[in-house]
Amino acid sequence: MSTGNFQITNMRFIKRIVVGNDNPQNMKTEAEVQEAMDQVNLCLSSTPRGYLLNMEKSFGLYNIGEHQIVLQYAVYHIGFDRKPMFLENGK
Repeated sequence: MSTGNFQITNMRFIKRIVVGNDNPQNMKTEAEVQEAMDQVNLCLSSTPRGYLLNMEKSFGLYNIGEHQIVLQYAVYHIGFDRKPMFLENGK
């Protein structure tokens, strides 16, 4: 664990993770949404530990045929001092 204090100026890598459905043309399954949330939890609890810099909450109303649907999603911006090894494989 790091003994230093959190400094925003130390952030060298920011990971953006979308949790939920943000595109009505490409709906995500429950498993894909859970996988994204698991990635958020991994980023916040693994070494190097990520810091939640920002969280966007958004929704959209869409008309598809005669139906109106609401899509909700959250976007997490997680900052790291350096890019973690567990994110090296392109996730």
